[in-house]
Amino acid sequence: MVVAYVMVKVYTGDADRLKGEIEAIDGVATAHIVAGDVDFIAKVVVETPAEVKDIAAKQIQEIEGVEDTQTYIAMD
Repeated sequence: MVVAYVMVKVYTGDADRLKGEIEAIDGVATAHIVAGDVDFIAKVVVETPAEVKDIAAKQIQEIEGVEDTQTYIAMD
């Protein structure tokens, strides 16, 4: 099992809509609105690193209003 954390920066203030869209993605375990340099942290739990890449680079980044993502794969 692969656990990763995707930091999501957004353009818009429509946080509730974006949170719901991120949480609806298969493989996203949780998404939290946070204060700081990013707007959301999404926890991804999947079987392979390729699935993490698909979720972060294709699915989350394609949501209207998402500006940027940074992905961190847990090592333990």
